[in-house]
Amino acid sequence: MLSFGIKDIIDILLVAMLLYYIWRLMKESSSANLFTGILIFIVSWILVSRVFEMRLLGSILNNLVSIGAVALVVLFQDEIRQFFATIGSKRSARFLGRIFKGKAAGQTHRADLMPIVLACMSMSKRKEGALIVVERSIGLNEYIQTGEPIDALISQRLIENIFFKNSPLHDGALIIKGRRLSAAGCIMPISHDADIPKSLGLRHRAALGISQKSDCLAIVVSEETGHISVAQGGQLRLHLSAEELERLLAEE
Repeated sequence: MLSFGIKDIIDILLVAMLLYYIWRLMKESSSANLFTGILIFIVSWILVSRVFEMRLLGSILNNLVSIGAVALVVLFQDEIRQFFATIGSKRSARFLGRIFKGKAAGQTHRADLMPIVLACMSMSKRKEGALIVVERSIGLNEYIQTGEPIDALISQRLIENIFFKNSPLHDGALIIKGRRLSAAGCIMPISHDADIPKSLGLRHRAALGISQKSDCLAIVVSEETGHISVAQGGQLRLHLSAEELERLLAEE
């Protein structure tokens, strides 16, 4: 006789939470349909092999499942990397920070937020396009290396000069690491999410793309409308005011 206790309930809840987290991660990276297809395949394999015991079809599916682990690594290499980076950096850094009562090495000081907000508001009024990426717990060194190193204190005028229309660096992204402007003209990954409105341009897709691969905050100033948007965790917040932008930066 089968026994069903509290340990089994906890086991089921943990598996459900894990599947939900993986599904949400796939949804943010536009792989939700692929993940759903894999789940349907696994359920079909269990039904064919274990329930109905179809030998021929079951043997074919068994062979496919045997090489499935390698195929999953190839298909979801970016998502797997983000999954472990999130567990190893974001959660652990907060937990260890509470234990040792210290600050993360790359944390941006609240006093540095106002120059960023003021620069975004100034560029918004002049309709100068900009993409500013603020690093958090997951490092962005691989993207910093694609741009021109600056290594300067956060300054409103310097940010505005970088994104001036005639500046050679205005088309790329400015990455802020800690309390310094790390590099400008950086190349960001582009999101291919089909749900992005067609009215949004390449900067918004780049902001969404980098937010899907790290826990950064990506601030976008639209060159067409002057509207300010923020991408975080694969989600876009559009048409932010100066107060909303400052509050979001301070909270995060």
